[in-house]
Amino acid sequence: MRLTGKTALVTGAARGIGTAFARRYVAEGASVVIADINLEAAQAAAESIGPKAHAVRLDVTDQASIDACVTQSAEILGGIDILINNAGIFTMDPIVDIKRTDYDRVFAINVSGTLFMMQAVARHMIARGKGGRIINMASQAGRRGEALVGVYCASKAAVISLTQSAGLNLIAHRINVNAIAPGVVEGAHWDEVDAHFARHENRPLGEKKRLVGEAVPFGRMGTAEDLTGMAVFLASDDAEYIVAQTYNVDGGNWMS
Repeated sequence: MRLTGKTALVTGAARGIGTAFARRYVAEGASVVIADINLEAAQAAAESIGPKAHAVRLDVTDQASIDACVTQSAEILGGIDILINNAGIFTMDPIVDIKRTDYDRVFAINVSGTLFMMQAVARHMIARGKGGRIINMASQAGRRGEALVGVYCASKAAVISLTQSAGLNLIAHRINVNAIAPGVVEGAHWDEVDAHFARHENRPLGEKKRLVGEAVPFGRMGTAEDLTGMAVFLASDDAEYIVAQTYNVDGGNWMS
């Protein structure tokens, strides 16, 4: 119960990693808002967790939606102690085939969405005067380039950089900003990634997923639940002196 009495807003939380974060936070004593562009799915996720989970619609590409979500979440929870910036999308193409529309959409969600959610919640936390925790979701892809994943890699590198700058700026208000960089994680996201690789590398569905799982030093792909311990730690009092860091939680895939 390391988060007893705390409140958290988790974006992109209607499925997968976001839902796992919300579920673990409630198990640790927190109340949570599951924010997602798919309100019906967010409501179903909240109902599956229990009465300490609530659903709010959020489109991170729309400033009015961001502002409304933060206001509504603060009213539901009585204030926001923790933000997890989890909303994100993936794309894949060789450099010569990247479409400007794909680039714009990935950066609008993964980078602008992260920045302006962080800004809106930080303003709330500063006005409230109690500090807080902001956890951004980066990726091992943000640590390096990949031949077919230029836009996504660049977007997650930007998240790591924003985490550093925001962390240095907001700690003056006792708001700790840090990030988690997952590796390859089992679930709907990697099913999508596998389908992209199948198309670009002429592989059967499932083959790339199997190969990357076997290549993880730990011996398997990660699960959403593998990430929740770090999310709890960074939100807890134990992480009070940790500022502007990005933690790899990837089974040994990347060292930095």
